[in-house]
Amino acid sequence: MLSQITKRSITRTSFIRNFSISRIAMTEGAIPQGSDAFAEKERAVENLYIRKHEAEQLKELKKKLEQQKETIEKLEKELEQSSHKE
Repeated sequence: MLSQITKRSITRTSFIRNFSISRIAMTEGAIPQGSDAFAEKERAVENLYIRKHEAEQLKELKKKLEQQKETIEKLEKELEQSSHKE
């Protein structure tokens, strides 16, 4: 029983190791590295999409930051009022 478990774990680790090595080799992404105009256009479109997505994320984060600042100010006012009452 123990030998079967050991064999399975060894098989799984070797599979994971081989898979992770093959993923490192693909560093450029889905777009080929060719020097033709189509590849350059694809890279430009992908970069534009990424920039838009990051801008949207930044906008959302700024909105959340403002909400947090408002919450902090509200809590500070409540704290001041409660300390003055005592």
